[in-house]
Order: sequence, then structure tokens, then C-alpha cells
Amino acid sequence: MAKILGLDIGTNSIGWAVIDNETKRIDAAGSRIIPMDAGRLGDFEKGNTVSFTADRTAARGMRRLRERYLLRRERLLRVLNIMGFLPEHYASQLSRYGKLPFDSEPKLAWREGEDDKPEFLFKASFDEMIADFHKADNKLKVPYDWTIYFLRQKSLTQPISKEELSWILMQFNQKRGYYQLRGKTDEELDNTDEKNEEKSYHELKILKVENTGEPRKGGGFWYNITLENGWVYKRPSLLKPDWEGKTRGFIATFKLDKDGNHKTEMPSISSPSEDDWSLRKIKTEHDIQQSKTTIGAYIYQSLLHHPERKIIGDLVQTVDRSLYKEELHRILETQRQYIPELNDRELYARCIAELYPANEPYRNSIANRDFCYLLANDILFYQRPLKTKKHLIADCPFEQRNGKPIKCIAKSHPIYQEFRLWQFLTNLRIYRNDSDITSTLFAQPRCIRRPIQPSLHAERNRPVCLTTLFQNREERPNPIPLELCQRPQISCR
Repeated sequence: MAKILGLDIGTNSIGWAVIDNETKRIDAAGSRIIPMDAGRLGDFEKGNTVSFTADRTAARGMRRLRERYLLRRERLLRVLNIMGFLPEHYASQLSRYGKLPFDSEPKLAWREGEDDKPEFLFKASFDEMIADFHKADNKLKVPYDWTIYFLRQKSLTQPISKEELSWILMQFNQKRGYYQLRGKTDEELDNTDEKNEEKSYHELKILKVENTGEPRKGGGFWYNITLENGWVYKRPSLLKPDWEGKTRGFIATFKLDKDGNHKTEMPSISSPSEDDWSLRKIKTEHDIQQSKTTIGAYIYQSLLHHPERKIIGDLVQTVDRSLYKEELHRILETQRQYIPELNDRELYARCIAELYPANEPYRNSIANRDFCYLLANDILFYQRPLKTKKHLIADCPFEQRNGKPIKCIAKSHPIYQEFRLWQFLTNLRIYRNDSDITSTLFAQPRCIRRPIQPSLHAERNRPVCLTTLFQNREERPNPIPLELCQRPQISCR
């Protein structure tokens, strides 16, 4: 009994009906209303893709980021508490596993003073910072929170207290920088072979904008934009860009060889908009590298001369994690000379035993490390490795190793593509005058693995390989007419 399913797909609902093709009657019918607000409905009518799980996915991502931040903080606080680096008012409120009270969260740099008023703990460092501002002829009101940037600069060359170092470590837990995980370790990413390109930021003056006359697909033309250093930036546009005589930011990308040298003198140039995050990231990193300081020192020097600037969102927006990691390692290496606890092997063994009481193999693997590795790599900048998805790859039905089937290769693999080509040729059926001559063409059993080179003077009646007939067919005398009489049967996944 044949059935017909009819669908009426609308912008906000889907109607359906099942019709019996013999009796011409409707067996069942109904509709499905899609709940949409006015904004989603407008996007749907415009043809934009609407995902009802996007909001839930974004919320789930934020929850995961917060949970991992809290987990890193708890691990950090457990170690700092054992080392005795936390202020007394802060350590007294910690639980056994480094958790803070649920209803209140104390501040490490603030404690209750006289008359229950908050008192800043690092007043001496704040006074040193105020003296720096007075030397720079800045007599504006300076907030206490800026002391953290003064300490990050001071800790690079001078000793600081254990409590101040704890405050710095807590801030590194909040601001870790941007990092794109590509499934490789830091040691692998440091190899020259992996760095096949180099990006740099340049602010250049535009000398000339010329229309090349080459039309652009979708409208407009391509323009050659000549920069002051001789580079030429090719850009499509509907109208001629009004850039002559102006200075803009450009990102230059050089391709590198195995030795790390530039392959070409002319880089690939791009000029994203001012709101593009990649441009802001490269520009900020360029400014930090030009200052020849760390991120903390760069922020402090900027505030020292321009205290009206906003730090988050203006001065520093998106910065690579490697810069934060480099600064923290420099701070810890410097403070090891002044704080003896950072070199105490007994104390280090107690800390790793606190973090990994049941994981003895990993405990033994980091037993020869130091506090610089534990605080920076194992706690603050720890990155969970990507989960393996090898179990989703199909098992090969033909081959096994050690009694277990091996995994299939991808369809895009060159070996599989070569297999498909030979399989296609094998499944071809060639007819001449209603007689199957396929076996004659494939008379040589090894022709599939090793195609025979075509002979221009081969005899007509000599059996030849199928690939020979397809190669240089026009050059052969009296070529055999071939007719493909049926669609080949191809079995491949």
C-alpha cells in the first residue's frame, strides 16, 4: 500500500499529512509550531541560519570556563597555603581543599582594619608607586588596584614579599592570554618546522591607490595600494579607497622555509578593520615587543605616562598566552634568588603530594621539577589535551593486527584515492560489436599495479592493457573504438 507524505514548510510552522494513494484519503495530519521571537523570526525570513542550541552552547561554554578557573584557583591556593605565602586573614577562610566560603569571597589584598573598614595590605608598595607618579609629574588620584602592575614590574628585578607574589599569581590565574590548541605540545610548537609563517604589524603611509582594471567577481575592481616601504597591497573594492596620504595598520605575513628564513621578499599583506580582533592582537603584541618589556611592565609604564587610559578593552585587549607565560617565568626565576621557599625540595615534595595523592606515576614524573614548573605549567597555564576520537573511526573489515582490526584511513588519504581510481578501472566493462573484451584488455594480471607504457607500434591483435588504450589514444594507428555500454558498478565507501 503506497503512502504519500505531504509537507507544508512555513516560516514558523511545518504542516504534514499522510495520504493513502489507493483510496485517496488522508490517514493522518498535523502541524508543528516552531517557537520564535520576533528577532529570530526576522532572521529566519531573511534566510539566515537560526540555531536554537546556540544560546545554550554559549552558556555551557561560559560555565566550563568558570569551573576550570575555579579549579585552577583551588589548586593554586592549596599549594600557596602549604608554602605559607597567603595572608593570615585570607588563609583562615580556606577549606581543606582550597575552597572559599560560598556566601562571601575575601580579597587577598584587603583586610578588615579599624572600625571594620577595609585596609589595603600592601601600603608600602603603593607608596613607592605614588612616588613614581610624582616623578612623572602625574598628581592624579591613583587607585590601589594599580599596585599590582607596579609589583609585576618590580618583581622582575627586585625582591617582593611572599604575599605580594601570591597576589601576582592570583591575577595570572584570571588573565592567561589567548591560546589556540592545535593538539600539539609546547615543545612541538617550538620546532622550526611547525612555524611556517611569520606575522608582523606595520603602520605605513599609503602613497598611491591605482585601479588595475581587473574586474572583481561580485562587482567592483581590484586596486593596487602602494605603501611607503615599497610594498604593494592588492585589495578588492566597489569604490576607490580614499586612503592616499593616510596611515593605516597592516599585517604582513611571510612564508618561512625549514631554516626559518623568508621564502619571498614580498609578504602577503592584509588590512583588517579597526574592530577586527586579530588586528588588535597583533598590534598589541607589536607594541609590547617594541617596548622590550613584559605585559605587566608595559601596562604600568603606559599608566605612568597616560593615567587616563583604560587598561582592559583599550590598552590590552587580546594578547597571546606565550607573553604571559614568559613574564611569569621571569618573575619566578628572579624571586627564587630572594625567597628560599621556592628552592625547598622538601616543601616541593609536600605540594605535589597534596595535589596528586593517588597518582604516583605522575608524581614521580615531576619530582625532579621545581616550583617554577609547578606554578606556571602545571597549575596556572595547564591546558587539558584534546580528547581522542579514534573510537569513531571505522574498523577495517579485511585486516587485523594482534587479533584486533586496524582503523580505516580517511577518504581524503592519497592511498585511498588511488585505490578508488584502480577500482573504477577494474569495474569497467568494455564491449566491441556486442562482445565483452574486458578480459582481453586486462589480460596481464599485473597491469593494474604496474601500468604498461603505450607502444606506438604495437600490433592490432596484440592484447594491451586498459590504461594503454586511454593514454595517447590519438597517436596510435587505427585506434580501437570503445563503447561504454553500461554504468560501472563501483563499491567503495
